[in-house]
Amino acid sequence: MAIGAVLLLIAGCGQDDSAPSQRAIDEDPGPIHVHGVGVNPADGALFVATHTGLFRAAAGERRSRRVAGRFQDTMGFTVVGPDRFLGSGHPDLRDKLPPFLGLIESDDAGQSWQPVSLLGKADFHILEARGDRVYGYGSDFKTRTPRFLTSTNGGHTWQRLKAPEPLISLAIAPDTANTTIASGERRVLRSTDAGRTWAQVDAPSAGLLAWNDDGVFLVAADGRAWHADRPDASWREVAPVGGQPAAFDSGRPGELLVALHDGTIKSSTDAGANWTIRSQP
Repeated sequence: MAIGAVLLLIAGCGQDDSAPSQRAIDEDPGPIHVHGVGVNPADGALFVATHTGLFRAAAGERRSRRVAGRFQDTMGFTVVGPDRFLGSGHPDLRDKLPPFLGLIESDDAGQSWQPVSLLGKADFHILEARGDRVYGYGSDFKTRTPRFLTSTNGGHTWQRLKAPEPLISLAIAPDTANTTIASGERRVLRSTDAGRTWAQVDAPSAGLLAWNDDGVFLVAADGRAWHADRPDASWREVAPVGGQPAAFDSGRPGELLVALHDGTIKSSTDAGANWTIRSQP
């Protein structure tokens, strides 16, 4: 999720922002405004969720291609298994669906999507899952206010959580889905009880978060990046990502992926010591 997007979230997602324009669909502008990134375990392909649709770059390819000819604005996006993705956001204008998609799921690598829950009721800007545990933070359709929810059954039913402050990023521990780290507008916080309570983390900055077997990683709005073995350990600065980040997540085992605002996706396989271009728009 983009760092500045939380301001849009609080203001509410108006109909004008719900999907690409018909002109955009006719002209195909390519990937615009990356919301999320991930790697499909089935084939190692990179997937890039954007305001103008979902894009795929096969392993070894630098250019991404639109998936299934669709322009769905996939605001929230996470890979949960081989060919299996969860998403949220706003529909392709050609679909006869409500403006808020709630939680949707694909079991064919983004070729098609099916509603899971909250159709017409929620738009998750942050969406993270591990196993059957899902966390979603986004906008409520009726009130346009932030909503923070969690599920223990893959998103079919939800429990409401209280966010410690407006959130811009969340990451789940690799070994337990009940432990998370979240970044708000001012602070970084950790929860060990599935988001019911939070404690502040002495992190160097608020920013976008990722958590894999190498530890916890944070990228700030200015592109500076940090790494800690765990949230309550000391943080050390690693290589900057080379631009303003729009999305940040884990990819393959031992890999980090960061999307820059120009649509470039960079990868690190050495815990942030070096970043190389994975794909370009």
